Amino acid sequence: MKPKIKGAILLYSFFVMAIMSCRKSDSITNLPSINNENNKLVGASANDLLSASTYTSVKIEIQYMPGFQPDAASVNNLATFLNTIVNKPGGVSVVQTQIASAGKTVLSLNDIATIEKNNRTVYTAGSQLGYTLYTDGNYDNGNVLGLAFRNTSMCILGKTIHDNSGNIGQASRTKLESTVLEHEFAHILGLVNIGSPMQMNHQDGTHGNHCNNTDCLMYYASETTDVLGILITGSIPVLDANCKADLKANGGK
Repeated sequence: MKPKIKGAILLYSFFVMAIMSCRKSDSITNLPSINNENNKLVGASANDLLSASTYTSVKIEIQYMPGFQPDAASVNNLATFLNTIVNKPGGVSVVQTQIASAGKTVLSLNDIATIEKNNRTVYTAGSQLGYTLYTDGNYDNGNVLGLAFRNTSMCILGKTIHDNSGNIGQASRTKLESTVLEHEFAHILGLVNIGSPMQMNHQDGTHGNHCNNTDCLMYYASETTDVLGILITGSIPVLDANCKADLKANGGK
């Protein structure tokens, strides 16, 4: 049963880049568990996050490891992105804190969930709901850039982002980081077909809970290194009309 409390939603987002959390079928039963309201599948809290019926604002807490503080423009882009989608009269706010290094060069999903369990401080209670992490390691699937693995848990692989952006011949860090941040957050908001029901069928049959429109933010490439070449000359992808319709029908703007 979801709490009926008005207030801020703190979105726990792990910035570690991984494909697995983007699939509704992924099991969380073998991960280190956290409290029940935040230990659900990706998309389970989509309506709470999109609508104003239970919570009236969104507060994002970002925890990052030394040397991997989020790109300021990317954080601003995420806030702007959310303000255009979520129906929160109180708006969207972000707080950031540094945590200790993971001490590993390669991280598994279990490692990421353990870091969350050991560092997360805010859960769904009172006026807040979530969490965010940037890591200094790579994911054990090397081409993954970001992952949402629980209803309020999301990761961005900071080192992988840094290694693949900002240098000659690469996309800017702001472009890449913004794309992955917004893509993973949209999974938490229920896209595609994992909490925000489709108004028209636009699910990619090959790549799970992603959009079949190659120009949409929710196309599968946005969370893997497949997007790198696209971003060198292209812009940060945006949600297409079908994805926007799904979010609006589930309580968003």
